[in-house]
Amino acid sequence: MNKLPRMYFAMKKQKDDVHQIYLYDEVTEIGKFNWETWSYEESETSAKRFQQMLDEIPEDGKIELYINSCGGSVKEGTAIFNQLKRHKAYKTGYVDGAGHSIAFTILQACDWRVMGEGTSALIHEPWTAVAGNAKQLRDEAENLDALTQSSISLFMNRAKNITEKELRKMLEKETMLTPDMALEYGLIDEIGGKKEEDPADPEKDPKKDPEEDPKKDPEEDPKKDLEDMGKQLVEAKEMFRRNTSFSKERKEFEKLVKGNQAKQGKDVSYMDAFFNIFS
Repeated sequence: MNKLPRMYFAMKKQKDDVHQIYLYDEVTEIGKFNWETWSYEESETSAKRFQQMLDEIPEDGKIELYINSCGGSVKEGTAIFNQLKRHKAYKTGYVDGAGHSIAFTILQACDWRVMGEGTSALIHEPWTAVAGNAKQLRDEAENLDALTQSSISLFMNRAKNITEKELRKMLEKETMLTPDMALEYGLIDEIGGKKEEDPADPEKDPKKDPEEDPKKDPEEDPKKDLEDMGKQLVEAKEMFRRNTSFSKERKEFEKLVKGNQAKQGKDVSYMDAFFNIFS
């Protein structure tokens, strides 16, 4: 029975110049060992392979990166992060299953970062296997410390609601992040369609002045109320003038109106509007 090929890096070109890249395996510098040739195959998830795919994508295109990986080589993953970040195409990254370790670092190179519902991210300090004398082991520990600091600086570039000290503790104990946690800390921008609210959007700004709302019901507009009242008072004025039986009362009323007009201030009230009709 023929086995299905494993999925490593795969790229598909969609309409509107959208290029989809799938990272569905461990990030490695070299491929699997081939027992027939007694040699290592070329890795399909190396930085070299990733750069070859990026070279085929125009800078005015769009990239969609889909991730389901438990991580892998820090060296290769960091190179992929920088390759992706340098590319001028707009990049959207999606965590489809696992975005662990260096795979989650690669996600940070995208302009817009999305974790699907039920997915997870894992952040931790880098580790290695080494053999040597005491000095060599201490030197390697210092190298790991340097890698840890680089990782912290990378995440803090876009992180929020978390201090560098808090992030360092999360790396030390190896922290599994849910989509909600990653969104809270600013490590992603969206959860499966649930976007983080943009405070610059006036429709979502709690401080927005309701008087400036273009969708406000016109019936609640006080200016329109004054106009409607004015029309009714004009009609009443004409009725007074046409009815001779009210001529005496009308003259006395207009006399009172003129006196009130001399006293009215700058603020126009409903009563002021009433008197203005007869001026």
